[in-house]
Amino acid sequence: MQRLLDQLRATPLSVHDAAWNLISWNPLWAALIGDPSPLRGRERNIAWRHFTALPTRVTHTPEQETRFEIALVCDLRSSAARYPQDKPLRVLITDLRRTSDRFHDLWDSHAVGYHTTDSKTIHHPDLGPITVDCDTLTIPGSDLRIAVCTPPPGTTTADQFDLLTTIGTQTMA
Repeated sequence: MQRLLDQLRATPLSVHDAAWNLISWNPLWAALIGDPSPLRGRERNIAWRHFTALPTRVTHTPEQETRFEIALVCDLRSSAARYPQDKPLRVLITDLRRTSDRFHDLWDSHAVGYHTTDSKTIHHPDLGPITVDCDTLTIPGSDLRIAVCTPPPGTTTADQFDLLTTIGTQTMA
């Protein structure tokens, strides 16, 4: 997987475990989404961040948000079934059910879904809104997920990625 990450330097991507904890990312992803280095514990968990409304640069349309939420809940349900003895995963799910009515309702609905290609908008502090297509790839034989952001065809997102490569996580004066 590290070889793949190294080869895709011009593409923002991140790696997550079965509970959607952020475990790795490349510099372009940090430049796009924001540097996650100072984040600790649940601040690095995508489901926790989303369902507890922690600050983020990402926005979705209502339809995108519904698909994203269903996919997250379904992934966590599958992970819980594969790892029934994983106490941190169980505690995360319990806490999400207690903290987020939306998560609780989706969990109880037994909704079915999976991650597909979708688009989202990232609000970069210097470059403004950047619309990306986001694909989630699962590594066979593991529970690692790679989230890959690419420019939608016919957009200026590729040019914005070039600028992000130059400025990195610095802010422009």
